[in-house]
Amino acid sequence: MQIIINIIITFTFYLLIGYSFWLIYSVVKFFNLTHAAYITISAYLTYSLVNQTRLHILMAMLLAIGITIGIGILLEQYLFGPIKRKNAAPMSLMIISLGTYIALQNCISLIWGDLSLSIRFSSIQAGYNIFGGHITLIQIISISILLGMFLVTNVIIYHCKTGRNIRAVSDNPELSNIIGINSEKTTLWVCGISSFLAAIVGILYALDTDMAPVMGFNLLLYGVVAMIIGGTGNSRGLVGGSLLLSSAQHLAAYFIGSEWINAIAYIFLILFLLYRPLGFSGIRQKKTEL
Repeated sequence: MQIIINIIITFTFYLLIGYSFWLIYSVVKFFNLTHAAYITISAYLTYSLVNQTRLHILMAMLLAIGITIGIGILLEQYLFGPIKRKNAAPMSLMIISLGTYIALQNCISLIWGDLSLSIRFSSIQAGYNIFGGHITLIQIISISILLGMFLVTNVIIYHCKTGRNIRAVSDNPELSNIIGINSEKTTLWVCGISSFLAAIVGILYALDTDMAPVMGFNLLLYGVVAMIIGGTGNSRGLVGGSLLLSSAQHLAAYFIGSEWINAIAYIFLILFLLYRPLGFSGIRQKKTEL
């Protein structure tokens, strides 16, 4: 039972970080690796606000999330946006985002150091026993919040006006501008939403385990692999990709060894890129030229 619990916990983290990355990728059309820094920044900000300013944990989380959203929007508006308007290639944008991530990660290391830190707002509790499996209260809360955020965001994307605008800009930003949808404003909305989701993932992950400056990149890697496995066409494929990756990693760790967790992610990535590059969904992205 413990392995099932571990799979579910990991699945929810992969699902939301993959979904947040899929949202921003669907609009900007390049792999924005700065997204990994948002995961880490939110966790470290929460740590400082709780331990140095003595804010309540919920207030610290909300403030950290707000700052992270602001960073995501500002970087899009004043860094990536102007570069995209100069018709920069996606590869160039990805390299710039990688450099930005490295700069932010170095800032985190400079301020907080490279050692692992922990956010603790209460004494460590024994947790709960479910059919022989062990799960803590924070893990139950994390699963509930992560799944809830995925469902709420999915409703916004597919059933609200903002979501329709996002999908229109994702399909064709030029045509969206013609019919009255401000593609630049919509892109900023997407950056805000995806940064919000990444911040939640970072804080909950730090509450469950420890945090280090590189944790955001590791989580983003698994989220991207889950997104590629599921296919970039829709969010339903991401559910299957996240579940498959999480299951494979924990089964490999149980039967072979924990050192195979990272290797399994790369093996699945290579296999899907070779034999099923469209992922589970199998949806090809259509382009309309004006």
